[in-house]
Amino acid sequence: MGNFVLARMAQSLISLIGLVVLVFFLVRLTGSPADLYLPDDASEAARQEYIRIHGLDRPMIVQFWEFFSGLFRLDLGESLRQARPAAQIVLEAYPTSLKLAGLTMLISIIGAVLLGVWAAVRPTGLLDRVISILSLASASAPNFWVALTLISVFAVWLRVVPTSGIGGWEYWILPITVLTLRPLGLLAQVVREAMIRALTAPYVRTAKSKGVPFRSVLFVHALRNASLPILTMAGNQAVGFINGSVVIESIFGFPGVGKLMIDAIQQRDFAVVQAGVVITAVVIFLMNILIDVAYALLDPRIRHK
Repeated sequence: MGNFVLARMAQSLISLIGLVVLVFFLVRLTGSPADLYLPDDASEAARQEYIRIHGLDRPMIVQFWEFFSGLFRLDLGESLRQARPAAQIVLEAYPTSLKLAGLTMLISIIGAVLLGVWAAVRPTGLLDRVISILSLASASAPNFWVALTLISVFAVWLRVVPTSGIGGWEYWILPITVLTLRPLGLLAQVVREAMIRALTAPYVRTAKSKGVPFRSVLFVHALRNASLPILTMAGNQAVGFINGSVVIESIFGFPGVGKLMIDAIQQRDFAVVQAGVVITAVVIFLMNILIDVAYALLDPRIRHK
């Protein structure tokens, strides 16, 4: 197990370093912060002084080395706009995003397991067909289109929920609904397929012949043995949520790390963008390690691949 985890960590670390290098250079293609933060009538001398103060006049490779070496001191630079540590700004936004992600995945997993199991009990039946159609539709609908449609109907027309921002529970309804639909649909399909295979396995027939209650057969015997593909898809959706929440947080004005990243790119706040990418990459890195460990615990054969 130890060698397996170390191998996965080494692979993830290489990807992390490559991502850091790529983002550092790409973010600077958006232009000079001096063009954004200084007034249009600022003199060339003022412009050069601003660039010098913020170290933007140094060779790119020197700037990169300072940034990369700062990672080992947990120093991700200072925000140009807020004049405080970029890592602190990103970490302040993360609890909101993690809470949104946690609620979304909890609802998605519980809903998908129930729907998938119900559909698998009678394959090709009416309930199975209805669940399959609805799950495919929810998995296929673009998040941004669903978000704009729900805002138009429930926030603008019916006025039962707010359009954006954060506050009481009513502000969470639309973002959670939009973000839940895709993973719920995908997971329900995976649960259905895995349960159909599990319910035809010999150990399930043996359990039925021994008089084990049908509910126990479903949720103890079959679901436990069908958990590996379900865990695979749930893990992929959880990782993908972190990357995909940028658009939804921006649409709903949700003050999470996704909206923060969009604002930082528009404001050419390089340090905040870099800090957001690095911290998000580390979170994904840790999640992937946990998922890999869970795979290995569920199926020991994976440890030897």
